[in-house]
Amino acid sequence: MNESEFLQQTDAIFACIETAIDDNDLDVDYLISGNVLDLEFSDGAKIIINRHTANQELWIAAKSGGYHFAFQNGQWIAARDGAEFFATLSAAIAAACGETIGFGE
Repeated sequence: MNESEFLQQTDAIFACIETAIDDNDLDVDYLISGNVLDLEFSDGAKIIINRHTANQELWIAAKSGGYHFAFQNGQWIAARDGAEFFATLSAAIAAACGETIGFGE
């Protein structure tokens, strides 16, 4: 995948995350600033999603840890444990606010 395709895919992922948050009425503020999407919950918990263009990876930083995802076989897969991006993000959100949301991938 070239850089333009990577940016298109990750823009779509950020939009998907925003839509899921809005559709589920989560009590979370979110801000996109360049390559970073910050989620801040009412109790101060944060999840940071970063797209690392040079490595063509998506990163999640949450209380549960840091995760790096690369695009493999049509999915974003974690280098550490083989987990899928949206499943990991959903678990991190549930840990942060106690609510489970799905993503319309």
